[in-house]
Parts: sequence; structure tokens; C-alpha cells
Amino acid sequence: MGGEGAAARRGVLAPVLANLALGVPAVVPLYLGWWVLTEYLPMDCHSTADLAKPDLGNCDFHTLDHSTTVLFLLVVTGVLLVGAVFVVDAVLPSAARRGTWLRSAALVPVPFALLLACAYNTG
Repeated sequence: MGGEGAAARRGVLAPVLANLALGVPAVVPLYLGWWVLTEYLPMDCHSTADLAKPDLGNCDFHTLDHSTTVLFLLVVTGVLLVGAVFVVDAVLPSAARRGTWLRSAALVPVPFALLLACAYNTG
């Protein structure tokens, strides 16, 4: 009876560790997405022509200047991440174990969430 529990834990450990390992490089597209949501989208301007308008209060040139690069990198790294998660969680596992792997894919953002919590916790 104890052997079945150990085998079940080992059966869950591989997908959990694999998806947490995928979460480490996933920090890049998740951070870029976080930047877009917290820095770029709240701005009142989205082009350099908007900088000349005096009535816009929330317009940052540096954010506007970096937006093209950030959005491009977000698309590239996001596609690579989704492809890696698809291969690891849907293509490689056998059909019998695919459900466990797909459920554990929810752990991919955990490393980013921990880094974000540490960054905001330090003050």
C-alpha cells in the first residue's frame, strides 16, 4: 500500500519540476507583459505625436521610446514559451499521463510570482 503512494508522488513530481523549470525562462515574457500592463497601457499617449499635446498629463517619453522593443520581445519570447509549454505538457507525455502534465502547467508563472513578491516586499 505504501508503494502506491510513493509511485503516485513520483508520477506527479516530474511534471511539477518540469513546469517549474519552464517557469524560470518564462520570467522574461511574464515580466515584459507585466511592464506593458503597468507602464505602457496606463499612459495617455501612445505615439510621439501625442507628446506635443499639452493636455496629456501621464505621458512618459522613456516608456514610449522602449515600447516597440518591449512589445516585439514580448511576442517573440511569448511564442517561444507557449511552444515550449505545448511540447513539454501536450506532445511529449503519453496520453494516459497528459492530464497530470497539463494541470501542472499552471505552475509555470510561479517563479515570476515569487520574484515579483520579493521585489515588492523589499520596499
